[in-house]
Amino acid sequence: MSNILLGKLEEITDLRSVWKDEARDFTPWLAQNENIDILGQTLGIDINVESTEEAVGDFSADIYAKISNSDEGIIIENQLEQSNHDHLGKILTYASGMKASYVIWIVKKAREEHKAAISWLNEHTDEKIGFFLVEIKLYKIGNSQIAPQFVPVEIPNNWSKQTKSSNSSDNRDLARHLVRLNYWTSFNDSWDLNPEFSKVFRKRKPGKDYWYTLSIGTGEADMSLLKLNIRNSIGIEFRIHDNKALFDSIYSHKEEIEQESDLTFEWDRNDSKLKSSISIEKKAEVDNEEDWPNQFKWFMDTALKMKKALSKYLN
Repeated sequence: MSNILLGKLEEITDLRSVWKDEARDFTPWLAQNENIDILGQTLGIDINVESTEEAVGDFSADIYAKISNSDEGIIIENQLEQSNHDHLGKILTYASGMKASYVIWIVKKAREEHKAAISWLNEHTDEKIGFFLVEIKLYKIGNSQIAPQFVPVEIPNNWSKQTKSSNSSDNRDLARHLVRLNYWTSFNDSWDLNPEFSKVFRKRKPGKDYWYTLSIGTGEADMSLLKLNIRNSIGIEFRIHDNKALFDSIYSHKEEIEQESDLTFEWDRNDSKLKSSISIEKKAEVDNEEDWPNQFKWFMDTALKMKKALSKYLN
């Protein structure tokens, strides 16, 4: 045991050594699925980015998002420096102008007077809006990759209690979450059903969401397996992050892609949002456990075909 060598955790205090500009560098980084998910998991919110640099009068909010599967809006304002009065005024302007349910103010360092201001807002506004003040930290060990950490400084009153209550009081939500968790757990248990699939894709922890995300080895795009109860179907979505030119480039090869994969896709440029998608669906009895092996096989076979046909155009 005495011979074990441990690295030293170091904090990178100069955020601009990683992101030079908030609008051009940090905001696009945060808007990516894998990064906004880190923030969402920290705060207990499932965040779905709708747009960046959303206009509000003469200003523009860094990120406008919604809680997944709801109409509750989220304003995210980024600041790679110490919090200041200018940004405090902006988040109030955005919250009013966009009728947001939540405001998340991300800063390098929160000043005491701004902690007090956010705390005051949470105490004196109604339950229809909540304010988060969050510090962003960066760490590394030796020459390792840099890892971000979001540290909540101020959160809405009784947020933890409300989150636990909302997750446990609604029996219908709880039942739905348990069914999804069981579905994706069973999918993981069937991982070796297709040996090629298990070599190409990495297993992830099963969750309670209707989607299961697969990494395809690039930050430009990912793939999600979908359990769509409302449409009694399953599907796969190849999502391109905030790059309409890339979608257009891939779409120009639509005929070759569909011919090679022997599949017909729905192509959605989605001009009003950051993400574009290429997707396919199949009717299925999604809650019939006896049919799950057939559904899992379709997921694996189709995901392999999609990745093979689409990935070559990512470069």
